[in-house]
Amino acid sequence: MDDRGLPEGAVTRRKLTPAEITRFLKFSVVGAVGAVIDLGLFHIMHARLGVTEVLASAISFTAAVTSNFIWNRYWTYPDSRSKPLRRQAGQFALVSVIGLAIRTPVLVLLLEPCTALATLLLQTPLGQTMPISASALGADLALVSVILVVLFWNFLANRLWTYGDVDRPPAPSPSPRADSPPV
Repeated sequence: MDDRGLPEGAVTRRKLTPAEITRFLKFSVVGAVGAVIDLGLFHIMHARLGVTEVLASAISFTAAVTSNFIWNRYWTYPDSRSKPLRRQAGQFALVSVIGLAIRTPVLVLLLEPCTALATLLLQTPLGQTMPISASALGADLALVSVILVVLFWNFLANRLWTYGDVDRPPAPSPSPRADSPPV
């Protein structure tokens, strides 16, 4: 047992290195771009086209996840290449679907209080200049809240599983047999 009471080697403690901080910052930038895609598409679909919050959220989430996977694979984790693309994309998608399962009920739970908050905000002098309804602003505020909640799940799960091959030492290559000819 280690000092945490866990079996030796069962869970390794990751150190907060400059490379890990850089990865988190890149992941956050990618996430911010994804959030703009998510929020923008959600707002257009819900506030402008009348699509329900849950359906608009699922569609905008899917668009953001697709963008995030591409940017994370090629920019945040360019050194993560030991897994085939399809496997890594599948892992990223599964983590994202779990994130969507966390996000959707929390979104529904936050719609009413966020709409109440939006109603108050729209009564202020600045709010009165905004061309948006309380229900649309409330839905946008609820979505921003759930995006922040799911950010931490997505980073941890993807860092440990989808991109867990980063910083692992390469597997040792088999040593040549003594009776085999040199290549």
